Parts: sequence; structure tokens; C-alpha cells
Amino acid sequence: MLLVLSEEHKEHLGFLSEVDSAVVGEFGRIAVEFLKKGSNPKIYEGAARKLNVSSESVQHGVEGLMYLLTESSKLMISEVDFQDSVLVLGFSEELNALLLQLYLENRKEVRQILSKLAPSLPHYHNLEWRLDVQLASRALRHQVKPTVTLKLHLEDGAKRSARVLQTDPATLQHLIDELERALAELKSSHCRRILRNIK
Repeated sequence: MLLVLSEEHKEHLGFLSEVDSAVVGEFGRIAVEFLKKGSNPKIYEGAARKLNVSSESVQHGVEGLMYLLTESSKLMISEVDFQDSVLVLGFSEELNALLLQLYLENRKEVRQILSKLAPSLPHYHNLEWRLDVQLASRALRHQVKPTVTLKLHLEDGAKRSARVLQTDPATLQHLIDELERALAELKSSHCRRILRNIK
């Protein structure tokens, strides 16, 4: 799978061809650091003074490199696909090889950083349920009013919580049908292809 870069990203990455390969390597290290700790404008200004360019150019170059590394790592692009993706930028063979080396050295670390940035959501731990049926009341002697009560236990790391839900059987059946339809959709070839590219 090839990585498709917008014209803006190509323009930002174009700055890398104007600097030395050692500077590109340093920009790669800065890009990974920024993923870990966040952006630091002082580093842009320091690098801009050393290179005699604007800090905005340095910032765009580092951010373009950061985007290239994160998207490539997210999609787990192969070496050949990465080289083909970078080929459209028109860089020298030396710079293409350096970018490939940066990608191969940092892709596992970038994936770990991205996985830590993903939101932590509570997940299923246990489910308790009860079916209540009201057969009669003072006003109506012959009625059948079923109610399903669910207690959903959730786990978020070491923290556990419970949610109580109450519904009638028709709504519960509709919910089950929708969830089964969603699970069936997950098994489709289109969905499997998307999931394979996300991992």
C-alpha cells in the first residue's frame, strides 16, 4: 500500500532536500521526540538560526517528517512501498535511503507512542440480567408487561463500574439484531481490508 501525500505535505518535505543529511537525521530524532513530549518552538528557532532559514520552514519540515513517519508506521508500510511513496518527492537516492532508515528504526517506537495516545475506553467485564413481568394491577387485571433489567459491569484498567439498563423485549431484540448485523459486516471483505490496514 502506497502512502498518498497531499501537495502541502510534499511542499513541507521539500525543505529536507535543501539541508544536509545529518540535519535530516536530527529532524527525524526531533520528530519522534515531539511525538513523545509535544512540540517545542524553541528547538525550531535554534535550528533555524543554525541553518539561516525561517523557524516556520524548520517547523514545516519537522512536521512533514513527523506526518510521514506516523502515517507510514500506522499503516505498517513495507520497505518497498515506503520507497515508492517517497519516490514521488523527487529526493536524491541518499535522502531516500536516509528516510527509509529513519522509518525502519523508528516505526515500532512510533506505533507504541500512537497506541498510548489512543483513548482508553471501558470494556465489558460481566453482565447480569433479570426478566420481570407484571401480570396485573389494580386498574388492569389481565395485562402482560415484560421488562428486562440488565446490569452491565465495565472495566477500565483497575477501575470497575456498573451500569443498569432497563428495556422491553422488543427493543432488546432490535438491539440484538443491530449488533448481529454489525458483526456480520465485520466479516465482509471490505471491512477486513480496512482492519488489516489499520493494524
